[in-house]
Amino acid sequence: MTTSQAAAPAFTQLTRPSELPSSMRRELAAFWAAVVNGGGAVIPADCPLPPLSSTHTEAAMDRIAGELAPEQCRLVMATVDGTLAGWLLVRREAHPLEAHCGTVNHVQTHARFRGSGVGAALMHRVHRIAREDMGLERLRLTVRSGLGLEVFYGKSGWTEVGRWPGALRLAPGDDRDEILMSLAL
Repeated sequence: MTTSQAAAPAFTQLTRPSELPSSMRRELAAFWAAVVNGGGAVIPADCPLPPLSSTHTEAAMDRIAGELAPEQCRLVMATVDGTLAGWLLVRREAHPLEAHCGTVNHVQTHARFRGSGVGAALMHRVHRIAREDMGLERLRLTVRSGLGLEVFYGKSGWTEVGRWPGALRLAPGDDRDEILMSLAL
């Protein structure tokens, strides 16, 4: 799929565990494994290093499903012509001093849809959901260096606010900075 062929994505926002049936959890787990294996996305903490299969990511999807709650945690999916093209999670911070802030996690776009605007559309949508639906005032996310992700997020208004040098070890001799980014809503 090229940028000129991409249809505008449709969005689905899930706010409760009951809205994420096991068939959809399996689809998201398989998607997650494919994105990780393609060099993107965060590997769940209890998973081995790639290559992954959907069995590696299913437990993480089950945990995410259990966390869904309208005011606390939402899963946002983007589809193009009925095909899952990307997804992300937005969570309200749990501590009362940070309850006006949220964290965006697991931002994923399938390799087939990269460069088509799906990722940018997801980021635009999560800004609106966080501000209008969840009442958040600020978002944060972390990215790994070496992929140009800070440039991508910068185009959506995010600002780099810090780095943890060498915090992520992808392989022996391949350490990357973890970059903290922030967005005022």
